[in-house]
Amino acid sequence: MKKETTRINLTKEQKEEMASAIQRYFLKERDEEIGNLASSLMLDFIIKELAPEFYNQGVYDAYKLMNDRTEDLLSLQIYH
Repeated sequence: MKKETTRINLTKEQKEEMASAIQRYFLKERDEEIGNLASSLMLDFIIKELAPEFYNQGVYDAYKLMNDRTEDLLSLQIYH
């Protein structure tokens, strides 16, 4: 069975801010001006190719934290 792909959804405003951040990065770090189209395409690439790894790591980290906390509950048991 194929696992359903989670799509990372962003608002128009979030995408615009992120694209602007990419433009600022290129200007500051590479002394290169890139336009809206280039920064939007870069953002699309990051969302499609890289963001799922960060998302999956976040899911794993949350799972690990919850699993550790659940095991901590066993320490609350009262023994006679």
